[in-house]
Amino acid sequence: MTADPFLAGFTLRDIDADGLRIRASVGGSGPPVLLLHGHPQTHATWHAVAPPLAERHSVVAMDLRGYGDSEKPEGAERHANYAKRAMAADAVAVMRRLGHDRFAVVGHDRGGRVAHRLALDHPEAVTRLAVLDIAPTATMYARTDKAFATAYFWWFFLIQPAPLPERLIAADPEFFLRSHVEGQSKTPGSPSPTLFAEYLRVYRDPATRHAICEDYRAAAGIDLEHDADDADRRIEAPLLALWGARGTVGRTYDVLETWREKARDVRGFALDCGHTLQEERPDLVLAALRDFLT
Repeated sequence: MTADPFLAGFTLRDIDADGLRIRASVGGSGPPVLLLHGHPQTHATWHAVAPPLAERHSVVAMDLRGYGDSEKPEGAERHANYAKRAMAADAVAVMRRLGHDRFAVVGHDRGGRVAHRLALDHPEAVTRLAVLDIAPTATMYARTDKAFATAYFWWFFLIQPAPLPERLIAADPEFFLRSHVEGQSKTPGSPSPTLFAEYLRVYRDPATRHAICEDYRAAAGIDLEHDADDADRRIEAPLLALWGARGTVGRTYDVLETWREKARDVRGFALDCGHTLQEERPDLVLAALRDFLT
């Protein structure tokens, strides 16, 4: 174990998640909370939220498979290696290895989609669920129009058959990454240069870029099949939805209504920021999470 350079007071661990190596940052004590990042972030995205949250909770911030310093398996048939079901199973395995059979889950972006699947596949494990700046995947695809497809073009670019998006991004990974991040953040200076450099470090790895594409390919295929199978099920755990008032999701959807179609107990509100709430308004995210998790 080594000290986490981004999450003060946390230690980095490589955890065997039923045969797959997952990098996790662990800190604090109290009721357990799992933090799941999105694309193109790593667990470092929680740098301003996790340490103060750890004053009252046992906090685990993990890199999703394919992201950060977690293992990056090759894409499988039907992109099943990157199905949200597989990622959710990783999360449950990590938490159990750390001694947590029941825990709260907070997921931003792709991590929110993993958290959604986790709550459906492992309802006995989830005490509370918070999703940041997403509507349900199936809802977003079903209601796609020109405005959404233009704003979220990577949803349709990254799902193209390999190796087309992988090779095009490889021509200039920093330009693609910077354009993506700056297009979604509505807060000047977010992310910080140090944080962006960390995201770029892993984005330069071809295995990471392939994994990211597989994540999106799975979302447009096998994940939708799993969602269709569970269309009549509802999340039982209390759900908090937060979103950026200046982001695409907040402008495009009635976020609370989309989640009330999927869960029984839903509350939430918008924050004055863009897509990456935990980086743009960590103070408000922390306050909302403390209130919800208590």
